[in-house]
Formats: sequence, C-alpha cells, structure tokens
Amino acid sequence: MRRLIILAFIGLAAQLVDGSLGMAYGVTSTSLLLMFGIAPAVASASVNMAEVVTTAASGISHIKFGNVDKQVVYKLIIPGSIGAFIGACFLGSIPGDIIKPYVSIFLLILGIFVIYRFLFKYNPHEKFANKPMTRKQFIPLGFIAGFFDATGGGGWGPIATPVLITGNKMEPRKVIGSVDTSEFAIAVSSTLGFLLTLGWSNINLQWVLALMIGGIIAAPIAAWLVKIIPTNLLGTLVGGIIIITNCRTLLGVVDASQLVSLYTYVILGLLWLFAIINVGWKIRKNSLSS
Repeated sequence: MRRLIILAFIGLAAQLVDGSLGMAYGVTSTSLLLMFGIAPAVASASVNMAEVVTTAASGISHIKFGNVDKQVVYKLIIPGSIGAFIGACFLGSIPGDIIKPYVSIFLLILGIFVIYRFLFKYNPHEKFANKPMTRKQFIPLGFIAGFFDATGGGGWGPIATPVLITGNKMEPRKVIGSVDTSEFAIAVSSTLGFLLTLGWSNINLQWVLALMIGGIIAAPIAAWLVKIIPTNLLGTLVGGIIIITNCRTLLGVVDASQLVSLYTYVILGLLWLFAIINVGWKIRKNSLSS
C-alpha cells in the first residue's frame, strides 16, 4: 500500500511537470520509478500505459482552459501515431540509442535558443503570428517525435514542443496545450505496439493505476498554471527542462562519472535559476511601469 501511495505521488509530480511545460512525463516518472528500485522494463511499460489516461486528462484540462490549437492537434496525431506504433513494434531491432545522442544535441541547441529568445529577445507587447507550420512540415515532425517517444523512452514533448515554440508562430501555452493533447493518440499507439510485442508480462496494473490517479489529479492544476504563467517565464522554464533532459542523455552516452554529472547539473541549475530570476525581475519591472 505504501508503494502504491508513493507511485501516485510520482504520477502527480510527473504530470505537473509535463502538463505545465509540455514534456518530461516519461523522463520524470521513469527516473523516479527507477530510483525506487523498479526494474527498467517494468517501469517503461507501466509508464507508457499510464500515459494513455494521464494524457487524456491533460488534454481535456488544456482544452477547458483554452490552451489548445485544434488544427495543430489534428496535424500531429496521424504521423505521430504511426511513428509511435512503428517505434514500439520494432524497438528491439532498431538502434534508437545510436540516433538518440544526435537528436539530443539538436534539442540541446534548441533549448539554448529558447532560453536566449525569452530571456533577451522577448517583447511583452509582441504578437504571435498564430500561423502554425504547414501540413507537410507537421508530417516529419510528428513521425520523428512519435518514433522517438516509443524507442527512446520519451520524446514526444521534448521534440515537438521546442520545434514549435522556436518558430515564434504560437504562444507557448498553445504549443504546450496542443502537444499535450495530441500525446493521447501517441500514447495509445505506442501502448498497442508494446502489448503486441511484449504482452502484459512487463506491466503491473496496480502500479499503472496508481500513476494514473496521480496524473489525473495533477492534470487540471498543470493546465491552469500554463494559462496564468507569463509567456517569457513559461518559455524560460521550458528551455531549462529541454537543456537539462538532453544533457542527461548526453552524459549517459559518454558514461560520465557521478561527480561530473553532479557538477554539470549544479552549474546548469544555477544558470537556469539566474535566468528565471532575471525574467521575474523583468516581469515585475514591466508591471510597475504599465
């Protein structure tokens, strides 16, 4: 019973991060599950199944708070679902780990750009174009993000969110809400793929249920936070998450020692905190002058 309560809190924490920043449910929940001694295969399969319900709850909450561009959702779900299903079915034979570092380097650069843009180039009176990418551009984005979500243990939000947010064509809250809402279809597709290839043996239904309960509680809170957090602060928070999660991947690739990893995270954390404080100061300055 104690473990189930802990799992529910893990699901709640992971959904708060994912629902408010548009990414990192898989990274957060899987990392916390591994920390509590749960086997990697069981953790991965359980998280994927839990996401079917948590992404549905998150999507409904984001729609309720007006954080969703339905056209973006429609353009993402078909290529994303195909990519996720293929990635889940062929997980054992496709060298996802070989490609993943290159994707992480690309996303790391995007994360730096996101923070730079919202820290130094953001104008509070700036109006977003609200002209998302064309359907042809959404096809490769959705497919690649869905594929890596299934093969890399999380990738839908970390890939789709920064690509859309750097285009300066959508409000960050709309990007986050649309990516989170479309993730329901991706979670369903990847879960079907895992069930066809792995069966039910790697899924503990009690653990899945506990994760779901925590995620359902957190979903409306996260969607509300997205609506009220200032745009430049939201962008800075997203950029920091992108940088830290992809640095984690790259440190694992080079097999960095615990000490090197610790120093890296501390330095990145301090720089991120400085950026957040700087943005907060600018927000306060603008509110006083207006």
